[in-house]
Amino acid sequence: MKRQNGRMATHVALLRGINVGGRNKVAMADLRALVASLGHTGVTTYIQSGNVLFTATETDTDKLADVLEQAIAAELGVGARVVVLSREELAQVIRDNPYPDVPNPKCLHAVLRRGTLSPELLDRIADAGRKVAQQGSRDSVQSVGRALYLYTPDGFGRSELAEQLMRIVGSPKAGMTGTARNWATVTKLLSLCDAPS
Repeated sequence: MKRQNGRMATHVALLRGINVGGRNKVAMADLRALVASLGHTGVTTYIQSGNVLFTATETDTDKLADVLEQAIAAELGVGARVVVLSREELAQVIRDNPYPDVPNPKCLHAVLRRGTLSPELLDRIADAGRKVAQQGSRDSVQSVGRALYLYTPDGFGRSELAEQLMRIVGSPKAGMTGTARNWATVTKLLSLCDAPS
């Protein structure tokens, strides 16, 4: 992945809910062109789920996310929510991982978010974790910094806790945006940020 001017990526944008089940289709070439048209450099994408690496002079990640959301809606006709992390914020998410010894990185997900979790939302998330544990589930969730770490040893797709969690953080009442990536993707994105040109 060559970067313009030999610079490494300073930011990662994560789009929520694109190219899933045939809905919200976005071609990665179109997404790269759109991000570059906003004045960002070194634009690359990773897999089809909407992970964009780029270098930006703007440091306010919420502003970057807002501009990207508006541009994607206007130019690509898709209402995708966007979370932007700086390279340093992504590295912090990896350092904060409360499940460092998980054998399969696809069983660990980071729900990365914009906005803070209110005490009420944290209580709802804790309640959901307790309920599935009482039903015999091995799934668990912890909140650290700007990420929720969701461990689903029996698979994310079959996880009742994952389903409840995404409903909680994805609700318009939550006042925030969250999108999940498995741990293999999270760590790969950081390595791509740091890839030499």
